[in-house]
Amino acid sequence: MQGCPIEHNIPGFVNQLSMGNIGAAMQIINEKSNLPAICGRVCPHEKQCEGHCILNKKDNPVKVGRLERFIADFDSDMNLIKERLRPKTRGKVAVIGSGPAGLTVAGDLAREGFNVVVFEGQKEPGGVLMYGIPEYRLPKNIVRREIKKIEALGVTFINDCMVGEKMTVDNMLEHEFDAVFIGSGTAVPKTLDIPGITLYRVLQSSYFLRMVNLYNNGDISRAAVPLLDNEDMAIIGAGNVAMDAARTALRMGANSVTVIYRGTEEDMPALKTEYKEAVEEGVKFLWQSRTVECIGESNTLKAIRVETPEGEKIMPMNRVLISIGSKPANLIVSTSLGINVNENGYVTTKAHPYGMTSRKGVFAGGDVVHTPQTVVLAMREAKQVAKGIAQYVDAVKLLED
Repeated sequence: MQGCPIEHNIPGFVNQLSMGNIGAAMQIINEKSNLPAICGRVCPHEKQCEGHCILNKKDNPVKVGRLERFIADFDSDMNLIKERLRPKTRGKVAVIGSGPAGLTVAGDLAREGFNVVVFEGQKEPGGVLMYGIPEYRLPKNIVRREIKKIEALGVTFINDCMVGEKMTVDNMLEHEFDAVFIGSGTAVPKTLDIPGITLYRVLQSSYFLRMVNLYNNGDISRAAVPLLDNEDMAIIGAGNVAMDAARTALRMGANSVTVIYRGTEEDMPALKTEYKEAVEEGVKFLWQSRTVECIGESNTLKAIRVETPEGEKIMPMNRVLISIGSKPANLIVSTSLGINVNENGYVTTKAHPYGMTSRKGVFAGGDVVHTPQTVVLAMREAKQVAKGIAQYVDAVKLLED
């Protein structure tokens, strides 16, 4: 339990499952998580719950993630749990963004009697769960299923609505909402300052993954995916997004994929399991190496110049993906009054009420507040912010009364 960021009652739901009480196990999970079928698939269990299991001494920890996934899938397949809903009379809250943080805030507040409306810029809700994580790791029908459960709590989703363009935070507070939560994530990828970085066929891993997900959803043609059959690809960076991009590229027909990382295998940010699976699938790795130039011809990438421990070398390459992190977009903040950000563009928040920005009634959480983290860490933050929003709305209504 200490290893789980949202402190799941793991002994509780495992015990109920062991006795065949899957409905009771699901009720225990619902006390902490709105997205169990997703967490059961994409959480870094080896660093969290399973990493803290005493049976690691025998190299055989309890497979908490798989058990959680089984319970959540069984519950959905059998339609077991029908939660009693409170009347939505406690207040009205707008949630911007429907990634892990937004969905968590929406679900928690709806259960507490709030009328919640989620505004999503894409045509389907889910954020990074829908457009950033590959299908092989997180099937999109699972994401849609979890969102339907949140809808069943009384949450309204308005898609294709980019806040900052069609409406602003100011509009929301002036008209019908008691509070606003910004959970818009980190939409702007970081780039490198090296020669040739703007060449055609040098692009961001996040864009590549998004296009593949759109293709898998049937929204675009295969020709729109930025990868041709039998291309040689390099990926700069070695986090989990880089592993996702590398393995996805091989699935989409790349001839070879080479991950280039300035550090060693020991200090790479990606999970060891993700790395091992990438190696098994044929991804190559260049450690303690740095890409210093993208070399082009007629404005199109042809090769990269890399500094390695053995010396500098030029590697012919058809495509390069940059995977060195991301930062928040400023569309929402720039169109709203009085929301402060730090020097890196992250929204600053207070401890009391938890998650409130420098503007009264506007809260923020997840990756827009701190550097990008895992799904479950965004959820932990969001659960705290949901409590802060409830306290704030209650207090304002009490003073008005």
